Amino acid sequence: MAKSGAPAGPSAITAERSAGRAFADYLTQTWAVAAAEVQKLVHDPFELFTRAIQPVLWLMLFGEVMAQVRGVAPGKIPYLDYLAAGILAQSALFVAIFFGISAIWEHDLGVLQRYLVSPAPRSALVLGKAMSAGVRALSQAVIVYLLALVLGVGVKLDPLNLIGVATVIMLGSGLFSTLSLIIACIVKTRERFMGIGQVLTMPIFFASNAIYPLSLMPAWLRAVAHGNPLTYEVDALRAMMLTQGVSEYGLALDFGVLLAAGTVLVAIAARMYGRMGY
Repeated sequence: MAKSGAPAGPSAITAERSAGRAFADYLTQTWAVAAAEVQKLVHDPFELFTRAIQPVLWLMLFGEVMAQVRGVAPGKIPYLDYLAAGILAQSALFVAIFFGISAIWEHDLGVLQRYLVSPAPRSALVLGKAMSAGVRALSQAVIVYLLALVLGVGVKLDPLNLIGVATVIMLGSGLFSTLSLIIACIVKTRERFMGIGQVLTMPIFFASNAIYPLSLMPAWLRAVAHGNPLTYEVDALRAMMLTQGVSEYGLALDFGVLLAAGTVLVAIAARMYGRMGY
């Protein structure tokens, strides 16, 4: 029996190196998939312009009108400030929820089969796609931040909070893009996917605290909102994005819900993604 505190033997060192090499390979494979998806955005920057229209309309039209209604936003926070974090989450949601259609395109063009015969684990493929959805959503965040500054919204610009906002957006976008991928694996046709995506988007958005507090909802809808990951994403964004923002549930719970839900969805998507190519 080896003595306590004795140096590790050659076999233990080899095992540690193998595990480290396997983890590095996993990260490299994940990043390769994400980089390939991001390249599509680089080659088509017009997509950023078209996606910028929606948050502009929400903040400048809906936000400016609802700002005249007293008592919608909780506490003393201006409604436009309250709405800004919700619209940021909404923009990221809309980018992510239709992300699965790219998997259907890949299936139809034969690209998916090349992914599946690669040595990369299925979970690395799914995480790579989730990461690329997060990068796309970050481009939306830049637009929302710039618009919020123009409209006089009180936003925090210190590096720590910006990193926190970016992390929440990556987690939320990864979660909903993975949900989108699961739906794509089930329906396998663009027409069905677009119909289901449109059906899901509005309930997820409106059954959350993105544009109004949960206290204004009837009891049954409030229960649904508490089970909606978007609610916790918006809660974390308000706390870290706004100068007057606070977290209603606590940042630990917000991050915990997003991580837990994302982990479960990645595990499901990894199993289903492999079957989609056949």
